[in-house]
Amino acid sequence: MPQVYNKPEMKNIRKVLRNNAPTAERILWQQLKGKNFNGLKFRRQYSIDRYVVDFYCAELRLAIELDGETHLGQEQQEKDRFRQNEIEKTGIRIARFRNTDIFNNLEGVLNRLDEYVKKLR
Repeated sequence: MPQVYNKPEMKNIRKVLRNNAPTAERILWQQLKGKNFNGLKFRRQYSIDRYVVDFYCAELRLAIELDGETHLGQEQQEKDRFRQNEIEKTGIRIARFRNTDIFNNLEGVLNRLDEYVKKLR
């Protein structure tokens, strides 16, 4: 069976994305790293097949995606839906938030994530 997760050929892409993370990702990462959130281990810039998700918890098979302004256009939203459907075919669920949610209501985002976790456990 071919490797689907964190393919070696995508290592450089993941590294570039980690090193150039948008502010919203850095803020959320501070809440998730080191098992700070519900004792769960999250990884940053984790690849699934040919896609890279912002954050991933293997225990729950949960990916978190943050969407900035570039995701507001119709064409990008269609691409995001296709990409999400492809990832969900692997059995992974995706929680999606806007960057503005992180900036304006981080506590609300964390509460919604907590609800996801309770449903998945």
